[in-house]
Amino acid sequence: QVQLVESGGGLVQPGGSLRLSCAASGSIFSIRNMGWYRQAPGKQRELVAIITSGGSTNYADSVKGRFTISRDNAKNTVDLQMNSLKPEDTAVYYCNVRNVLNSYWGQGTQVTVSS
Repeated sequence: QVQLVESGGGLVQPGGSLRLSCAASGSIFSIRNMGWYRQAPGKQRELVAIITSGGSTNYADSVKGRFTISRDNAKNTVDLQMNSLKPEDTAVYYCNVRNVLNSYWGQGTQVTVSS
């Protein structure tokens, strides 16, 4: 059984920062990509950022220069540092972890950017 536990969401004012964390536990092996996705009300889930096992990263254009993804392979964790947050970043953020066999999702954490 694989479990992803997310933390760090909340309410923040525009221009503020939040850090999301995700820890993978259970029978998971040979993790390849780790990433964050988000889904705003009435919209499809979209990629925010991913990081490969080798450390290569890819970001959505809307978050480039503001968000930074990082991972700790020894601990099976992936973090998302979010700076200069905007109201349009408001969404439920989901952690995703993939190995050669499966794709695993966290339960989601709400991020609300509002004054």
